Amino acid sequence: MAEVKVPELAESISEGTIAQWLKQPGETVEKGEYLLELETDKVNVEIISDYGGTLSELLAAEGDTVQVGQAIAVVNEGKTGDTASPKTVAEQVKAEEVNPAPTVQVENGGQRTIASPAARKLAREKGIDLSQVPAVDPLGRVRIQDVIAAAHAPVQTSAQEPAPAKPAPQAPIQNDDRVEVVKMSRRRQTIAKRLVEVQQEAAMLTTFNEVDMTAVMDLRKRHKDAFVKQNDVKLGFMSFFTKAVIGALKKYPLLNAEINGNEILKKKFYDIGVAVSTDEGLVVPVVRDADRKSFAEIEQSISDLAIKARNNKLALSDLSGGTFTITNGGTFGSLLSTPILNAPQVGILGMHKIQVRPVAIDNDNFENRPMMYLALSYDHRIVDGKEAVGFLVTVKELLEDPEQLLLQG
Repeated sequence: MAEVKVPELAESISEGTIAQWLKQPGETVEKGEYLLELETDKVNVEIISDYGGTLSELLAAEGDTVQVGQAIAVVNEGKTGDTASPKTVAEQVKAEEVNPAPTVQVENGGQRTIASPAARKLAREKGIDLSQVPAVDPLGRVRIQDVIAAAHAPVQTSAQEPAPAKPAPQAPIQNDDRVEVVKMSRRRQTIAKRLVEVQQEAAMLTTFNEVDMTAVMDLRKRHKDAFVKQNDVKLGFMSFFTKAVIGALKKYPLLNAEINGNEILKKKFYDIGVAVSTDEGLVVPVVRDADRKSFAEIEQSISDLAIKARNNKLALSDLSGGTFTITNGGTFGSLLSTPILNAPQVGILGMHKIQVRPVAIDNDNFENRPMMYLALSYDHRIVDGKEAVGFLVTVKELLEDPEQLLLQG
């Protein structure tokens, strides 16, 4: 018998939630084959088996939170080809009696109920609260027999009990059949926690400007066909904005820094995070050394990362680090917003919808121009308004004269 344990994932990740078992007890497992999908704070990770044989037991169920190094399954090495079906309840009872299964503590309103995995699984199937199941075990461990007994126990009613003096309180809204209660995923919980922490810890302000996109759109129109033919990737807006942001960061380096206690870490590299919306929530993969990349390389990197994000294939290395973030709410039609910082970064640029608006050319003339509002949120603890406004003006100027970006490389 060999135990499958949760492997080391990353320095900042100590636990995860079992999203899905890819193998079930009785199935053959090859060494290196995927056993389960583990949901962490940042990405979903597929865990492989270090052993070949037959998966004989699951020590944790889907939805359970498990720690790095914790045993989560047992593989009977060498016994391949066993296609036995999962055990019946009676067989599980017998198995518990002969080979007691490891027990797991389950929190119930501050108390901890100790129960075997089989008992927990059956309780979930029967809709039984383990904290309400009487345990025969002198140590208070709930076994599958206890769950079976609780499932068949008659409902306790008594005709001698006096009728309640007051009507029962109205059921809470979450029990209303018009409301669907959905548990937050681990990633969504992490996103919520981090966003609240940022707003509590950072002195966050937002400054706005607008950019005339005429020159960028004309440049794209003239070169888009040749660009695709030469680079096999479309020339989008993100490469222009990434280049403009890098130019502004070089001029205003505090927006490429972070706070470490009483110190400021000024970063002399440019790893630009690009926010990507997925079904599981917002993620921010990072384009490494974006200042050294061409327009085509930036577009290709962003495209590859977006595909990986939407297919849930991002690695931890794709998400770690990052010195500044760009988010584009304009793809969803947003006209104006105040983006929240991606800690520990101290700056984030928000792009928005391009909208044709009349613009004054001089005192007497107006023209319809494709305009975009820009928003820069920044941490006022180390970035003053002068630097923030100057940064945003620089981004605007570079985009309105994009040949400068080409000259800068």
